Amino acid sequence: MAVEELQSIIKRCQILEEQDFKEEDFGLFQLAGQRCIDEGHIDQLLEVIQNEKNKVIIKNMGWNLVGPVVRCLLWNNKEDDKRKYFLMLDLLIKLCNPKELLLGLLELIEEPSGKQISQIILLLLQPLQTVIQKLHSNKAYSVGLALSTIWSQLSLLPVPYSKEQIQTDDYGLCQCCKALIEFMKPFLEEVTDERENSLENEKLKDELLKFCFKSLKCPLLTAQFLEQSEETENDPLRCFASEIIGFLSAIGYPFSKMIFNHGRKKRIWNYLEFEEEEDKQLADSLASLAYLVFVQGISIDQLPMVLSPSYLLQFNMGHIEVFLQRTEESVFSKGLDLLENSLLRIEDNGLLHQYLEIKSFLTVPQGLVKVMTLCPDETLRKKGLAMLQLYINKLDSQGKYTLFRCLLNTSNHSGVEAFIIQNIKNQIDISLKRTHNNKWFTGPQLISLLDLVLFLPEGAETDLLQNSDRIMASLNLLRYLVIKDNEHDNQTGLWTELGKIENNFLKPLHTGLNMSKAHYEAEIKNSQENSQEVQKSKEFCSVTVGGEEIPNMPPEMQLKERNPGLSGPQADAPTAEPNWPGQQTPTFYNGLQAKRHSTLEEILSLTYKVFTTQTSLKK
Repeated sequence: MAVEELQSIIKRCQILEEQDFKEEDFGLFQLAGQRCIDEGHIDQLLEVIQNEKNKVIIKNMGWNLVGPVVRCLLWNNKEDDKRKYFLMLDLLIKLCNPKELLLGLLELIEEPSGKQISQIILLLLQPLQTVIQKLHSNKAYSVGLALSTIWSQLSLLPVPYSKEQIQTDDYGLCQCCKALIEFMKPFLEEVTDERENSLENEKLKDELLKFCFKSLKCPLLTAQFLEQSEETENDPLRCFASEIIGFLSAIGYPFSKMIFNHGRKKRIWNYLEFEEEEDKQLADSLASLAYLVFVQGISIDQLPMVLSPSYLLQFNMGHIEVFLQRTEESVFSKGLDLLENSLLRIEDNGLLHQYLEIKSFLTVPQGLVKVMTLCPDETLRKKGLAMLQLYINKLDSQGKYTLFRCLLNTSNHSGVEAFIIQNIKNQIDISLKRTHNNKWFTGPQLISLLDLVLFLPEGAETDLLQNSDRIMASLNLLRYLVIKDNEHDNQTGLWTELGKIENNFLKPLHTGLNMSKAHYEAEIKNSQENSQEVQKSKEFCSVTVGGEEIPNMPPEMQLKERNPGLSGPQADAPTAEPNWPGQQTPTFYNGLQAKRHSTLEEILSLTYKVFTTQTSLKK
């Protein structure tokens, strides 16, 4: 029945001129063709398509059959049927109007979701390439439309991040990336072989450039690559990245100019849309490009050998800043790797302080602080800490001094501040051992820095537990200065400022400790009263968390835990060391979960040591 209907429509249309085809004819042809496919009359439909007498009809109406044929290819597992469907698809691509085919193929690519995305793209890339090559006008627009549609669909697929996921490629992203390279090559050859730079040729270059930038952002920005020690040719995403970088150079945009152009007002491309999307897309794309070149080493041999390490760092800092502003661990870990790669090229103390006048040289260490304090992954926290220390080591003395002041004012984190204070102590120690003192860590400059260190943010009412890391680091530094720099030499200038330090830091700290002690005494008294009531009732109060009842700590245990916090400082108590970022310690990452009395004991002990050391040296 379906075959007869199709033959009837064909006979009626054969006697009509092309311009006389009606909309009704298109609908009837599509309906009859669809029924032939559904009922399995594949051979009869192939005969209709191959018949030379139907050439004009197929040219105008045949594109309507592409969708049903493609769906059969995706769902039909019979090899003989699939062979016939492939033949039918090839004939339709060859005979039908390319403009109508282009729109139809792109609609088919936009339809699926999940794992079907890669299946349809892999199936239609070759036909799509053939259709575009048949177009005689607006080829650049058609290439851009096709690449944009494909990229939009591929951006929905999860990017594999482990070796196993790359090898299994469950969602087909890696296969699609490989196929896309082959899809683009004819158009790349077209713009590179063109002897004259026609307007259409320049537009095609712009479309290819846009897709290269989009690919650098997705999937390459978040992609994880196999270790370089392994066979790199087995890493499809790395191969895709290498091809994209090669395309940039081939169409006249060498990656070296791209990387070093970031942040400048003058652009090296003329396409207006790139100017408008600079902040939205290009920053991520160029950062991804810098990582691929410097960390992965892709095409790095094309960089000029005369570039100094400081020059490379200067341009990479903008890209590192972009990485650290992202929230995905896979992205800002690349920022840490790029920073490490750039810093290791520079000698210790070789980075001039003038570089800190560039915004990114201060925002990057602030970004590292966020990684150290907010990242849930311990490995990345430790890497962030190591990179901040490496960055400090590379700065000259004035640069270190400037950075310390910046981070003390902006970090707002006791553990980070303790880390900075320890670094200040190390620089003072180095300075005191030199023949010629470093003016930045002795004398008036040091005193100005100590004003940021030896103080309590809210005076005696400062939360000692919340600021315990910073306070203990400050006390350690003060005790070190009192011991190492005697009053007669006074190289650091500490002894002339000791009265101010006592009034602004030690005395408020002592008052704060007494207030905490009084608070604990009140709590103990309250616990004793509760204990007497409990002895009578033999019942404990409880709290409910998540629907489960959790009993309170018995009063006897509460008293046992609180009493040590009221004991006086012991002369032989060990000097407390602060908890650095990157360590898995309760005070730094998990809140102040350690017993509060032990923290107060450490502060009391260290305060006692400072007072006794200062008094003995004065005598």
